[in-house]
Amino acid sequence: MLIEAVQFLMDTLLQPFAAILLLRFHLQWLRAPMRNPLGEFVMLITNPLVLRVRRFIPALMGFDTASLLLASLVEIGYLYATLALHAYPMAILPLLAWAAIKLVILSIYLLMGALFVSALLSWTNPHTPFGPVLHSVTEPFLRPLRRLVPPAGSFDFSVLVMFIILELILKLPVAWLESRVLLP
Repeated sequence: MLIEAVQFLMDTLLQPFAAILLLRFHLQWLRAPMRNPLGEFVMLITNPLVLRVRRFIPALMGFDTASLLLASLVEIGYLYATLALHAYPMAILPLLAWAAIKLVILSIYLLMGALFVSALLSWTNPHTPFGPVLHSVTEPFLRPLRRLVPPAGSFDFSVLVMFIILELILKLPVAWLESRVLLP
């Protein structure tokens, strides 16, 4: 019972924190505006650690390496603690590879969430303060699809096609890579 409680706390605290750090990395990579409620929340939660790490780890080629490094370390710590909690030994290289795959999975889920919220808000409240940040996150992925799948009237099917592509990416190459890493 104690193991389940500790696992619950790690799932509730560490995984979302890794996702927020990864979101910060992606928002800065995609040059999303940060002067909105979402950007301010991400900065508020992550600044205490990211600003300290930036003193030692500078940005490389415009990428926020401090946020990415911290997201990686949190994910590695989460996976290691989960394995240790359940008494499953794992070598360091497979653990690092698994953490990288988990960050790819988290990135795909963040994009899917942005697509979903963007589509929902476009129907209910198209002038929301979240609009510019969601547009910055989703548009680089939807723009190439819109050339292949043009809007039909007022319906944009590129979002649906992107969901299908992302699910296929999760189910085929990412799942295959994860199974290769987790094999004994």
